[in-house]
Amino acid sequence: MFARRTRPALRSLAVVVILASGAVGCGKGDDSSSGSSESSASARIDAVNKTMRGTSFTATGTTTAFEGATQKTSWDPKQGYRMEVGGTPETEGGSMYCKDGTSYTSTRLFAAMLAQKGQLVTVPDRLSDSYVSSDTGQDCSFSFAISSDGRFAPDKDTAVDGRKAQAIEVSSELAEDVYLVSRESPDHLLKQEAKRDGKASSTTYSGFGEKMDISMPPADKTMTMSEFRDAVGAG
Repeated sequence: MFARRTRPALRSLAVVVILASGAVGCGKGDDSSSGSSESSASARIDAVNKTMRGTSFTATGTTTAFEGATQKTSWDPKQGYRMEVGGTPETEGGSMYCKDGTSYTSTRLFAAMLAQKGQLVTVPDRLSDSYVSSDTGQDCSFSFAISSDGRFAPDKDTAVDGRKAQAIEVSSELAEDVYLVSRESPDHLLKQEAKRDGKASSTTYSGFGEKMDISMPPADKTMTMSEFRDAVGAG
């Protein structure tokens, strides 16, 4: 059974799954440009975020959430967000969806995230194909949006798949993200390099504007945090 003190963590874990691949959201902004007449870093970030929110895309790479895990995400402005995590010795993997501010995390992936927090739970076989829903409190695009606190990092400018890319860095004491964004229109996010608590990941974005097929889990396969808590508590 869960002790009562674990419940706040249960309510927030679905958001943690998304944040594992999202922006650091910390650090001080820097409005200096990389030696050109380009606009401020904050304006550049706003432009990229706006483009990415309104454009379908896919992203593949690794994740800092689980050592050695792979991750593939898909986004469509109308259909929502989907993330597939490949299995590792730590977890069987799983999937997470998000639409209209609500996330849906597969029960086994959710349990794996809890295990990392020292909360070991057993998911009943009858719930192995179910999802835990949670209100994220914000638009689902925050999972790939660049924090407004980002600053230009000209020493990390490079090219991604033949496209010139400008580096934007967002950092805190325990984490660092480097976003590589297209220097030419359209304002695409091309790649993200992340470091979290000693773990590193790399994600490449592609398939911009391509047709997607993303469907949220059916209602009969979703449950609330409270329902999940009761189910795993009962064994």
